[in-house]
Amino acid sequence: MSNSADPLPSPEPVEPGPGAAILFRGHAGWLRSLLQRRFGTEAAEELVQDTWVRVLASGRVSEIRSPRAFLWRVASRLALDRTRRSARRPRQTTWREDAGPGVAGEQAERLLLKQVILDLPEPLREVFLLSRVGGLTYESIARHLNISVKTVEWRMSRALARCAERLDD
Repeated sequence: MSNSADPLPSPEPVEPGPGAAILFRGHAGWLRSLLQRRFGTEAAEELVQDTWVRVLASGRVSEIRSPRAFLWRVASRLALDRTRRSARRPRQTTWREDAGPGVAGEQAERLLLKQVILDLPEPLREVFLLSRVGGLTYESIARHLNISVKTVEWRMSRALARCAERLDD
């Protein structure tokens, strides 16, 4: 039986192999540039670092067949996790001078998303907003708009595809 006051052993440091160095040299700039365009410089730096930590911790660098697709998937999932965590925090209702640069970046992202949604054609935008903002089911939307559920599904898939295209630019 161990004493609960005993410190936990520190984990063994992970030594990146030659494959990790090649992966980093070949794709770090690309990943940073892509994330900067998408999330801004500050968030991109954090995401790049977190991505490399996650990749190295996996210990599976030699198994990666499509490095850019793999790195993008890891980085985008980390960004999504970060967005989900920030959405759970209470929102700040007033803007403060000392809030820092993160607030401006979040405001810019919200404005971009708002513009993307407003640029959707009316039928797609209506279904998108009823579903994502209004929280209605596809069946409820179909009844509300007097259209079929299949039409709702089609419009929603088109709206999401258009939003993804615009946000990728």
